[in-house]
Amino acid sequence: MSQINILQEIVLRKRNQRKNVKELQISTANSIVEGCYVKIGGIDQWITIRGENRNTPVLLLIHGGPASTYSIFSPLLRSWEKHFIVVQWDQRGAGKTFGKNGKDGSGAITFERLAKDGIEVAEYLCDILGHQKVILIGSSAGSLIGIMMAKLRPDLFYAYVGTDQNAPDSQNLLYTLSVNALYGAGNTKGVQLLEKMGSNQSQWSRKDFDKRNRLLVKTIKDVPNMITDLILPSMLSSPEHKIRDLMDIFKGMSYSLDHLFDELIKFDFKKYGKFEVPVYILHGDNDIITPSELARAYYDEIEAPHKEFVLIKKAGHLACFARPNQFLEELVKRVRPLVPTFIN
Repeated sequence: MSQINILQEIVLRKRNQRKNVKELQISTANSIVEGCYVKIGGIDQWITIRGENRNTPVLLLIHGGPASTYSIFSPLLRSWEKHFIVVQWDQRGAGKTFGKNGKDGSGAITFERLAKDGIEVAEYLCDILGHQKVILIGSSAGSLIGIMMAKLRPDLFYAYVGTDQNAPDSQNLLYTLSVNALYGAGNTKGVQLLEKMGSNQSQWSRKDFDKRNRLLVKTIKDVPNMITDLILPSMLSSPEHKIRDLMDIFKGMSYSLDHLFDELIKFDFKKYGKFEVPVYILHGDNDIITPSELARAYYDEIEAPHKEFVLIKKAGHLACFARPNQFLEELVKRVRPLVPTFIN
C-alpha cells in the first residue's frame, strides 16, 4: 500500500468502520460477543470473546509486538468465528490495557509476568465458558509467551500453535538472511547499515533492532506487507478503536519494548524444547522477520506428543492475517480434531 492509499484509508475511515461493524455482526442463537476489562494479574486487562457457537473450541490468540495488540484484526478473522470462539487479549502494557492502567499502573513487564497473566486468562476462559481447555496460538513475540504458557500449564491447552514463530539463532542465520534480502531489493545502504551493526543480534541495541526491522519491512515483496497492507489499514478501519486507542497502542509498544528488549534478544530457548501438548507451527513461507528457516530448525528439535510444520503459502510475517482463510483451513483440518465434539 502506498502513502496515497494510506491517506485514502484515513479519509474513508468512517465508511470502512461502518462496513466492518456490519461484517462483525453475529446473530446466531448460541453466540457470544463480549469485550470487557477483566482483573488479570492484579490489574484490569482488556479481553474480547467472539464466536457464533459457545460450544465450539476456544482459540486464545497471544499477540506479538511486544504490545502490538491484534484486536484491530477482528474483521480479518470473522470467518474463524464460525468454527471457533476467538479470544483477543490486550496484554499488560498493550493497547486498551495500557490505556486503562498507564505506565504507573502496569507494573513490571517481563515475559514471565506476561506468561502468568496469559495462564490466568486461559483459566478465566475455561471458567466462564465451561470448557476444559483452550487452543493456544502464539504469534511473533507472542510465540515466546505462548511456549512459556504451554510449558508451565499443559493441562490448560489442547495444543500450542506457533505462527511467525521466534526461534533460536546460534549461527546468526538471521543476519545472513537479512543481508541477502536487502541485496535482493537493491538496498545497498541497508546492507551497509546491517554490516555496521554486526552479525551477533545478542549485541544489538534497541535502535539496531528497530533499524533492522524497518529495513526488512521495506524489502517485503510478493506477499502482503505487514505494515502498509495489514497493520495500518486494520488500525484505521477498526470500529472498536478510537483515535485515543490507536495512540495507546503506539505508546504501549514503545513502553513495553523498553521493558522486554533484553529478554527478547537473549531469550533462552533451551528451556522450551520439550512439550507435553501437541505442537503445530503454521508459518509464512516468505517470512523474513522471523524466517521460515529458523522456525523449521526449531521445530525439528522440539519434542512433543505430536507435531506438525505447515507453510502458509504466499505469506510473510503475520501469516494468519495475511492469509486468514488458508490458516483457518489448517486449523480446522489439523487442530480442531483434538477437541471433543461436544463441550459442556
